[in-house]
Amino acid sequence: MNWRTLLGLLMACLIVIAGSGCSSKGADSSEKSKEQKKPLHIVTTFYPMYEFTKNIAKNKAQVDLLIPANVEPHEWEPSPKDMAAIQKADILVYNSSYMETWISSLQKSLGKDGPIFLEASKGISLMEGVEEDEHEHGDDAEHHEKEGEHGLDPHVWLSPVLAQHEVQMITEELIKQDPQNKVDYEKNSQAYIQKLKDLDQLYRKTLQNTASKEIITQHAAFGYLAKQYGLIQVPIAGLSPEEEPSPSKLAELKNFAKKHHIKVIYFEETTSPKVAQTLADELGAKTEVLNTLEGLSKEDQEKGLDYIEVMENNLKSLANSLK
Repeated sequence: MNWRTLLGLLMACLIVIAGSGCSSKGADSSEKSKEQKKPLHIVTTFYPMYEFTKNIAKNKAQVDLLIPANVEPHEWEPSPKDMAAIQKADILVYNSSYMETWISSLQKSLGKDGPIFLEASKGISLMEGVEEDEHEHGDDAEHHEKEGEHGLDPHVWLSPVLAQHEVQMITEELIKQDPQNKVDYEKNSQAYIQKLKDLDQLYRKTLQNTASKEIITQHAAFGYLAKQYGLIQVPIAGLSPEEEPSPSKLAELKNFAKKHHIKVIYFEETTSPKVAQTLADELGAKTEVLNTLEGLSKEDQEKGLDYIEVMENNLKSLANSLK
């Protein structure tokens, strides 16, 4: 074999090797492209987190609701099946560890195999929760607003102003994890935040000149809303809607209601109205739902109801009872 033949064979081998390398690189690039095009899979804990995330992502990500409709989320905990679904997700959006109390143990359990845990209320200064023993020292309205030492209140989504913060937090994380859809996420987020700003203005305009400011609710879910719009929330129970009030607490609330001419006792859509009804019967008052949006029913969702409409319905109910 002369040197020309040897050189030809060597060049042919180099071409084959280079071609193989390019082919491999092309395959890797193709795989990476496929991964980039795969939409984000986001699991959200309960309805407001689902609504906020869905309005930001729209068709650019798969958004699932974890806690079923009509289920009270305060006491809910994930089953093994739920944990498996969470593990497959890219992001888990939750409100607060004071609401979803199982978050910390789940993070430890899943470790590095779990999704990104996004706390939507991060950065909001949470108020301390109001508990029953704080209401048994007289009738003073300021005392009813006293902050206790019983855990922080997670119900921030019921303030349209704080809801904007949660939407922004979710938006930033979606952009961070899926930058190729940044423009869409930002556009969708801005449009939804504008709706929340309009809702805030409607609340301010409607509630600023009401004759009364006091509302009695079945549990202490509306502290942020009350603080935002100058109302005084007087809860029958504390942060848990299942908490049973003592006879002395009911007597004190009865006196408070009479003094402030309260004719409506509010309860939540996912809890029994029994306690609220007991107080209402003693007062000759009526009961109405003030929706916490913790578990918007499938029926309501099928009717097209959403966060904005439910909050508008809450406002109508408040305005009627406070005039």
